[in-house]
Amino acid sequence: MIPSSASSLRPGGSEFKEPTLTPDQDRAPTPASTPEPSAEAVQALILAKLDEDKAEDVVLIDLQGKSPLADAIVVASGRSQRHVAAMADHLLRALKDAGHGKAAVEGLPHADWVLIDAGDVIVHLFRPEVRAFYQIEKIWSVQGPEAEAREARIARSDRAAMGG
Repeated sequence: MIPSSASSLRPGGSEFKEPTLTPDQDRAPTPASTPEPSAEAVQALILAKLDEDKAEDVVLIDLQGKSPLADAIVVASGRSQRHVAAMADHLLRALKDAGHGKAAVEGLPHADWVLIDAGDVIVHLFRPEVRAFYQIEKIWSVQGPEAEAREARIARSDRAAMGG
């Protein structure tokens, strides 16, 4: 038999009444506002951790004012799948321990290409062969394809002028 009132019976037979809230208690408590970590602080932590973990060919791509996606992208290589996985794991722990929350991660089980979304900073960790194949830095290059084509034409004309 279910009691019809707001109270109910506990397993031991004692009655349980739901607490009533006073008007000033009817809102959920708001957590103390903690300042959002700056992109520079997250970026500095990431770069320091990658340096500590002996990441290779670390590149920082500044996206401030260029893309709403993030403020920066960090691209780095590891020597092997195990090295890439260890760097990603250490980076995730460091971000969490520093109070930057839990970053989203993709690709960790295979560790060929691990993407870590730390909010304002996105990290790509690659094995060297995979990084060479995808050339992610070229996608975000500041120059763009027109400038690269112009540079290639200049280099060809310089070689021709030198007789080579």
